[in-house]
Amino acid sequence: MRIVVIGAYGLIGSYVTARLLADGHAVVGVGRDLVQARRRFPAVDWKAADLRTASIADWTALLAGADAVVNCAGALQDGPRDDLKAVHAAAVARIVEACEATGTRLVHISAVGVAPGRADPFGATKQLAEALIAQSRIAWIVLRPGLVIAPAAYGGTALLRALAAFPLLIPAVHAQARVQTVAADEVAAAVALAVQPETPAGQSLDLVHAEQVPLADILTRLRAWIGLAPAPVLNLPAALAAIPAKVADALAFLGWRSPLRSTALEQLSLGVAGNAADAERLGLSLKSLDQTLAAMPSGVQERWFAKAWLAKPLILATLCAFWLVSGLIGLTVSRDAAIALLTSAHLPEPLAQAFVVGGGVVDVALALLVAHRRTARLALLGMIAVTIGYLTGGAIVRPDLWLDPLGPLVKSIPAAVLALAALAILDER
Repeated sequence: MRIVVIGAYGLIGSYVTARLLADGHAVVGVGRDLVQARRRFPAVDWKAADLRTASIADWTALLAGADAVVNCAGALQDGPRDDLKAVHAAAVARIVEACEATGTRLVHISAVGVAPGRADPFGATKQLAEALIAQSRIAWIVLRPGLVIAPAAYGGTALLRALAAFPLLIPAVHAQARVQTVAADEVAAAVALAVQPETPAGQSLDLVHAEQVPLADILTRLRAWIGLAPAPVLNLPAALAAIPAKVADALAFLGWRSPLRSTALEQLSLGVAGNAADAERLGLSLKSLDQTLAAMPSGVQERWFAKAWLAKPLILATLCAFWLVSGLIGLTVSRDAAIALLTSAHLPEPLAQAFVVGGGVVDVALALLVAHRRTARLALLGMIAVTIGYLTGGAIVRPDLWLDPLGPLVKSIPAAVLALAALAILDER
């Protein structure tokens, strides 16, 4: 079969893609950013499309000759890079029309707990998409996974691993919220069955194991799975958690899509619960959380990831503050002293002024660039290059500064190494 997978390189989409390829299907992958996707899945026929802007004609062309389309794409919260109504509702409406025109079967990945009456933007737009699909004349199946557990981690599951690996204690909000899980490979197996023409269409199915696990238990089990010593769970008040959530909401305008945003906390407060019997209608018997974890033993990479995940924003914030303060100080309070330092090494005063002012401007620019997701990588590379330039220039103009007790040159080296560390963990998925 020829199957189009929308969002084929995401957490769920990548497992769906791998399963469909293993089953011998020809897979057409659709997404916005395809450079890394092409490297990861060279066997996939990749096509670029943006859910927010792709027209009915665009989708009709993409679905031409396809037996089924699987929509794994979605968004958590409105922001500069995401529009819930555009992604969850308007795009689905256009895909449905394209399916009607081409006779393509639609398998739509929604979320457990979606039901009429949801007032929150995430739940309301998800429900609107399901209603549009149900009212259509196409062959369709809606799958609603619970908390998806996979060897890979992204978004909420990455956050859970990071919290589970927190030193000395495990911070949690809504620690008693009930959560039902499903393994990523089981979601992929459900899709593999749902795309088959003999599977009855017109079904909306939850994909969850029957066990309802309190969030606190999930965190302690994840900590044990990672291989860390037990630690108590600290149940934080929701009002306290709202502070970092608002900060995460603001950072979204700089391109950082943190799972700590307000919508994630709101969804968690509602719990993650569904009908465990639905999976049996597809002939699936889902694994419990313990069985899922046992089937994917962790290694040192899981410990590294869990410990580094919360360190990443701290590293980036530290670099931003370091270069911003350094640049502002160089342009203001220490400007004259810096110029005098260079002129004492027989550098002409106009050239010394240009170096000091130019260096300060570059430092501030790098701080602002590293704060934005789209330019962060360029800024980190710039920080390393500028540091090498500082050290080289200092060695030529004032080599004695290497032996200065305050270490103005030596102290630049850790900043460059920190930028290297940030580069190593910058990828989101």
